[in-house]
Amino acid sequence: MNDGAPELYIAGCGTWLPPAVPVERALAAGDCDERLAASTAMLSVTVADKEAAPEMAALAARTALDRAGAGPGDIDLVLHASLYFQGHHLWAPASYVQRVAVGNRCPAMEVRQVSNGGMAALELARAYLTAGPGRKAALVTTGDRMSAPGFDRWRSDPGTVYADGGTALVLSRTGGFARLRSLVTVTDPDLEGMHRGGPAFGAPSPDELPVVDLDAHKRAYVAEAGSSFTVVRVGAGQREALTAALAAAGVELGDIARVVLPHMGWRRLRAAFFNKLDLAVERTTWEWGRRVGHLGGGDPIAGFDHLVASGLLARGELCLLVSVGAGFSWSCAVVELLHRPSWAAEGAAR
Repeated sequence: MNDGAPELYIAGCGTWLPPAVPVERALAAGDCDERLAASTAMLSVTVADKEAAPEMAALAARTALDRAGAGPGDIDLVLHASLYFQGHHLWAPASYVQRVAVGNRCPAMEVRQVSNGGMAALELARAYLTAGPGRKAALVTTGDRMSAPGFDRWRSDPGTVYADGGTALVLSRTGGFARLRSLVTVTDPDLEGMHRGGPAFGAPSPDELPVVDLDAHKRAYVAEAGSSFTVVRVGAGQREALTAALAAAGVELGDIARVVLPHMGWRRLRAAFFNKLDLAVERTTWEWGRRVGHLGGGDPIAGFDHLVASGLLARGELCLLVSVGAGFSWSCAVVELLHRPSWAAEGAAR
């Protein structure tokens, strides 16, 4: 961070995932077909049996707070990001996470920025902490359960397999095991229509599809806006966020040891990241993400937690967090591991 603002640290992080269902079992059950499984190259996806989205977020939050050594008096803000239904209508899931995991009375708010919700919450947490000199730390959580009948985790957005799980991160002004070197978010609202399909604005309609079909929305949008326009704008937003985040941290892509990518399927990741950035798969979280699935806004936190907990990120190394969500918005962050926390494994073979 080179803008004169106080330095911010990651004091703790955590992920709570239900058991993973192997792709072979999904094929046998008819949840997906061979062609879809092959295009995504997923090996498994985490599926909750009974846990609701905010419950998984709260479980992850407890882990993150414990690892940070943070008590109720240390948390000045709770932000909960989600993509899908949180278990009740007209309800405040952020307050549930606060009550169950934190137990204080600081501001608790929900962030709705679809798949970029976790990084959007991190942006807001950074601004909140640096705006007041007495503020110590913020808790960011994500939680989603992409369940039927309203959502088909394999087919509602072909090319990305949606998972269930919760993530959490404690952002601190007073210290931590990692430093946030930069965080940049770029938006392009001209693309918001890509995920806005179906009937026109108005009251809920019985004509709406009973199951979310994002592919149909995208096809309708591209037919009107044009394929070239869409591809160019999506690529430009991603490049802008990446370039700005690297510049703000004073580094180049070659200085980055590990890259946390969204848990999209292989075809999408190859087109959006591996080919365009000439990234080696081994530098990324692909091999882990293909065993988990897309956690909505939680992919960046979960991927970073995995790298640290497994010892794949060494002291002094830099990690790039990459995130994208409908709207469109893109976020990139550069994080430096200052030391291996006590809860992390010894460094793995490089």
